[in-house]
Amino acid sequence: MKIAYLDTVGGIAGDMTMAAFVSAGVPFESLTSELRKLGVGGFELSARHVRRSSVDAVHIDVITEAEHHVHRQMKDITALLDASALSARVKERARSIFRVIAEAEARIHATTPEQVHFHEVGALDSIVDVVGCAICLEECGIEAVYSSPVRLGSGGLIDTRHGRMPIPAPATLEILKGYPTVLTSVAHELTTPTGAAIIRALSSGLLDDQRLRVSEIGYGAGTNEFTEIPNFLRVIIGTLDPGLEQEDVLIVETNIDDMNPQAYPFVIDLLLGAGAHDAYMVPVIMKKGRPGILLSVLVGHAHLDAVVAVLYRETSTIGLRIQQTGRRKLPRRHLEALTSLGTVKAKAVVRDGKEIVTPEYEECRRIAQERNIPLLDVMRILEMELRGKNTGG
Repeated sequence: MKIAYLDTVGGIAGDMTMAAFVSAGVPFESLTSELRKLGVGGFELSARHVRRSSVDAVHIDVITEAEHHVHRQMKDITALLDASALSARVKERARSIFRVIAEAEARIHATTPEQVHFHEVGALDSIVDVVGCAICLEECGIEAVYSSPVRLGSGGLIDTRHGRMPIPAPATLEILKGYPTVLTSVAHELTTPTGAAIIRALSSGLLDDQRLRVSEIGYGAGTNEFTEIPNFLRVIIGTLDPGLEQEDVLIVETNIDDMNPQAYPFVIDLLLGAGAHDAYMVPVIMKKGRPGILLSVLVGHAHLDAVVAVLYRETSTIGLRIQQTGRRKLPRRHLEALTSLGTVKAKAVVRDGKEIVTPEYEECRRIAQERNIPLLDVMRILEMELRGKNTGG
């Protein structure tokens, strides 16, 4: 699996992330060309090489025309992305980053994500930063993102449209709540809300005892030169050795004995949509001999808050148990395969050095409905045809 490791040596911001990927080999022309698919004008990108602590790094400036009194909401940004010619994966990654920011701002200002008015993060240059990062991940074929503990500045103040704020900015801290961080003595904003959201929305966590085969390295420079630390983000691109893919995850559980069982399938769908890796129910006998349900959710740190919000909003629970755990999974990749029933999405898993290709269930169901063919027949046909595409390692 190809991964990107975001090493926040001097913090992280949207422009630093784009610059690091350009430094690692993403063609600047490809990045600018893809950004034009946003379908909006009024911005330009410029890139130049700079030195940060004697290291050659790329610095990117997003130059925009002045926007007067533009207050975008999540629905505005979603509509902008949906109307663009960007790929589905780029749109989804960008949406997930903005969703993290909206949820954090909503908690800070005691409102809802839908009612949040993006200010700095809703400005055109920040939209370009977020979408540009998603484009870079797509250009590099990145399947998973990991990071170092996120470095934050402290002890200073920053001017925002909400007024003067302490460093780290409230939104940055809210976004990174529960994620490993390092509070440095640098009195500058090392990590911006956009940078924090990139980590929180996309990262699977830290890399612990995993064998990474490094292929590319890039350095994205911040604006300032600091004496305390090198002001750059380092991106390390590589592949994890087969059979050693693992990550830190959380198990969120609750026992419920007073809820209409018709709601559980709906809740499960919402949990998976909120970023959970898995969600399942187990019948249990609770206190006083009552039958109940143990609802368990497996989720990464980045999506914990979203999962917790669903559980409190959509179930009758009044408390949750959260445990740190880990998981190891076989190497996998997603692909599209041409079959007698058309092009279908499939999953390839490497087991004992052999790649096994199987159709996605949702694809089988779609074909069964569109062609009025029994589902089991569709699954049998596709499994037989995809079997011929299985290859040795």
